[in-house]
Amino acid sequence: MNPLTNIRKQNKINERELLLGFTGSNSKSWHQKYSDSAWIYVGGLPYDLNEGDIIAVFSQYGEIVNINLIRDSKTGKSRGFAFVCYEDQRSTILAVDNFNGIKLLKRIIRLNHVEEYKVPKYHENIDEETRRIWEEGCAPKPIAVDRVDEMEDDVDPVDMLKKKGADGVLKVDKALEKKLKKEQRRLKKETKKAKKEEKRRKRKLEEEQLELEKKIGDDESWNNQKKLIDLGPVKEEEIYGGNEHFNFGKPKKEIPPLPTHNPRPDFEKADWRDIEMWKAIREKEKQEKGEKETNWKEEEHYLPSRFRKE
Repeated sequence: MNPLTNIRKQNKINERELLLGFTGSNSKSWHQKYSDSAWIYVGGLPYDLNEGDIIAVFSQYGEIVNINLIRDSKTGKSRGFAFVCYEDQRSTILAVDNFNGIKLLKRIIRLNHVEEYKVPKYHENIDEETRRIWEEGCAPKPIAVDRVDEMEDDVDPVDMLKKKGADGVLKVDKALEKKLKKEQRRLKKETKKAKKEEKRRKRKLEEEQLELEKKIGDDESWNNQKKLIDLGPVKEEEIYGGNEHFNFGKPKKEIPPLPTHNPRPDFEKADWRDIEMWKAIREKEKQEKGEKETNWKEEEHYLPSRFRKE
């Protein structure tokens, strides 16, 4: 089958498991078949990559402990595929799921698990570096720590100065011991001074915080302050200022003067409350001033000529 078809089918299986929620369950995933092997197959690699380049690319999903880049037996050039072994088997799942089908230096690489990895046979013409990688692997070597140095770090330097002589008497370097004790006293004084300085700084911060809260409380207590409306009637200029730009280019509306009489409302447009108020005020004026005398002439009605009596 075409390698690209295998890549597409494998990616479809991964997407299907993701939809079904099998990704976190090793018992239901297709990776469970290869749970006993930490080796993977990497194909389609660029031919100019060496073992170090492959480790640099694939080590982002786990520690690589061994690698076998297949090379030509005569020329020693890479044949474009390799076998990689991870320290943790779960790293193979991450590598196969994420690296399968990606482009590496303009070449599509394909990855798959290796159920049973066969150790390569030794040949006489194999170089020493390849033989060493086959035998020891490429995992980082543990750093050997000298236990004597660890023990020396735990020992008190003053006690190290006290040593028993041949006669069983302790020999102490008095000058060095005096110097060490003096250094200890100096450190103790500096620590005590730093603690006092820290307490003083905290106390100062608390006082500043209390003063700030008191000031904010005084500024925000509107109940204790006089309102502008309590001082009497005010004009808009006193509230907003006399700035001519405050009207935003619109003509200022002048307040109309108070009426000297009871204005008659428009009965078609006025609210019923205004009409009732007008009626009440008119009745009150009639009671106080009486009926208003008018010199209106009598009503004249138009009468057609055929109905007139001459």
